[in-house]
Amino acid sequence: MRKYISEIIGTFSLIFCGTGAMTINEVTGGDVTHVGIAITWGLIVMAMIYAFGEISGAHFNPAVTIAFAYAKKFEWKEVPKYVAAQCLGAILASAIMLFLFPDSEYLGGTLPKLDERRAMVFELLLTYFLIVVIINVSTGSKEIGTMAGIAIGGVVLLEAMFAGPMTNASMNPARSLGPALLSGHWEHQWLYFVAPVIGALLAVITCK
Repeated sequence: MRKYISEIIGTFSLIFCGTGAMTINEVTGGDVTHVGIAITWGLIVMAMIYAFGEISGAHFNPAVTIAFAYAKKFEWKEVPKYVAAQCLGAILASAIMLFLFPDSEYLGGTLPKLDERRAMVFELLLTYFLIVVIINVSTGSKEIGTMAGIAIGGVVLLEAMFAGPMTNASMNPARSLGPALLSGHWEHQWLYFVAPVIGALLAVITCK
């Protein structure tokens, strides 16, 4: 159970801080700033990897879990449990966001500024880059070591920085699910569930 609880807490923390920065930026009219949001995402990812990397592998992302299983670094039978834990953590975080900021329209949700086809390619490539880094700095299904957190958190920060204005740089189906479910904005969400998984699988193929 430690692994699943770690995934719930880690994903909760990730979504609470990341979408929290976006929500606070929305309700305050831009106090956090786009750069502040990107830094928040990068730092919380880094912190949670160091906190839970040796317990659960610090996936916090269904695309990462599927990628590890496809790369034979993780058991397929564990995938549904990990994905359920990640989605639960994300939904809980968005529920708290809704309680704290009921006036927020999107709760830090992911909505593309591009048309769906181009947003799909964008999210696919963002996830591809992320998974390539994760696969190459992790050992087995564990994201551990002094540089793993910095490398992965750095990629998340980088991609949130430049791609955030276009697609909100999800790279994570659970991250998109929580805000969509609690805000009721389901427009274009299918691409945030499909593109990261395809990008993750392509990353594993090229790493092999």
